Amino acid sequence: MIYLFICIFKPLLYLIFRPKLYGAKKNLAPKGKAIFICNHLNMLDPVVIALVSPRIVHFMAKKELFKSKLLALFFKSAFVFPVDRGTADLKSLKNALKLLEKGKVFGIFPEGRRMVADRMDEFELGTAFIAMRSGAPVIPLYIKNDSFGRGKRVRMIVGEPMYAADSAMNVSRRENEVIFMQRMKNAMNALQKELEDKCS
Repeated sequence: MIYLFICIFKPLLYLIFRPKLYGAKKNLAPKGKAIFICNHLNMLDPVVIALVSPRIVHFMAKKELFKSKLLALFFKSAFVFPVDRGTADLKSLKNALKLLEKGKVFGIFPEGRRMVADRMDEFELGTAFIAMRSGAPVIPLYIKNDSFGRGKRVRMIVGEPMYAADSAMNVSRRENEVIFMQRMKNAMNALQKELEDKCS
């Protein structure tokens, strides 16, 4: 439903958000399975990502948003499935892995919640877990902090793919998850700085 809406109103949505893309834009159209990671500023972040991505992107969202039958129907039609943020929700992780096994694109916000300051929060381990188990490339995206608001333009930068296997060491699985989580965080911080430099 959301993708039908985006297709119909794409020119209008481009006028509203006026997305400006920097970096490796070709990585928004990966072949086969891929994981998009992005900082989380606004409830509209998934809409913006869906707008600029040629591929359908599947997301997870906190289960509280699915309490209303109407909202649940909307989110499911938008390729969004629920996650219990307060626990290690294995069902949602398995859902993500199944999507990737089918060659889909999965989008996730590693912070687990929206940013409340100009800097990113610590990343949760779930993203690293999914990347390690699936072997899918992780493609980092960063949306500039001041992208939303009246008259604002959404500015986003796209990074290069990362593979969890490239940083795997002879340590426990959890330690490897922490290592890759930090690598993702470093990549996102680098994208943030690069985008700020380009927009200054």
